[in-house]
Amino acid sequence: MIEIKDLRKEYWIKGQKYVALDQVNLHVNKGEIYGIIGRSGAGKSTLVRCINLLERPSDGSITIDGVNLMELSPEKLRKTRQNMGMIFQHFNLLSSRTAAQNIAFPLEIQGLSKSSIEDRVQELIKLTGLGALAHNYPDQLSGGQKQRVAIARALASNPKILLSDEATSALDPETTKQILNLLRKINRTLGITIILITHEMDVVREICDQVAIIDQGNIAESGNVTNIFIHPKTDIAKSMTEATMKLTLPDEFKASLVANPYTEENLIPVVKITFIGDSANEPLIVTLHQKFSVTANIIQANIEQIHGETVGISICLLQGQKENWEAALNYINKNNIQFEVIGYARTNA
Repeated sequence: MIEIKDLRKEYWIKGQKYVALDQVNLHVNKGEIYGIIGRSGAGKSTLVRCINLLERPSDGSITIDGVNLMELSPEKLRKTRQNMGMIFQHFNLLSSRTAAQNIAFPLEIQGLSKSSIEDRVQELIKLTGLGALAHNYPDQLSGGQKQRVAIARALASNPKILLSDEATSALDPETTKQILNLLRKINRTLGITIILITHEMDVVREICDQVAIIDQGNIAESGNVTNIFIHPKTDIAKSMTEATMKLTLPDEFKASLVANPYTEENLIPVVKITFIGDSANEPLIVTLHQKFSVTANIIQANIEQIHGETVGISICLLQGQKENWEAALNYINKNNIQFEVIGYARTNA
């Protein structure tokens, strides 16, 4: 559906070259909700604007349905952009137009008949739940209602792709959830591919199928959302997932951990154990105590929903003799239970 290869975007600011994106490679399948997440200034908004060539890349290619956008004439690019709707953080509605008139605006530009426009506008008002608000002006609408109008307007031309640039960042948590539910409904019922730019890992966890984490203009890590949460490989992915899962260990505790358990005496492992779906039925802590005389002292624990799946994570100290906790770790590994040894703590600390 969308193939981004070796994408690079450079700016010149006061005679200095600034690289906003460097060697970005992404593949988005048709019908996916694909999250692109990063901290402020990471390059995520530049990336989404490059996808529809609002920003022209310095190098690389953007291919949609087999067509390289970089090779299109201005006229063909304008037609191709009709297949891409876009929504923004600050809505970008026309203040002098009602909700219905804002939705109609792109259709008027295309020169559709008045009856066709009216039918399409009513269809989108119903889809987005605007109801009696159709004749309200933007200053009469709440933030969530404005974003619904913006979404309806972005869908007016029946696009195949919806680009969402921080569309929920200006909204309160409850309204954010409502807008995310609407985007999920649109994706499932209309089959529209959604690329969702955000700095909030909770948003990714809620509705995305795949995610790419962008850091200083590079893709640090990408893949299935559940896998990224459970097995983050890079420091930035670990930091972002741990924060949203509320499993951030105190810096003082992490600094006291030892990497190699064989450099000192009296070290015990600190282990992160992940339970997915039915694996939570495994009475692991009881089993470790009965089989190996190892006590799992829980430091932190949490249960979350990630992409509709129940995931439980516990961070434990495995207390016991070295040969016992070594056998316990071997047992966990052989039984395909997801775990990671974070480090080793001193028993006298």
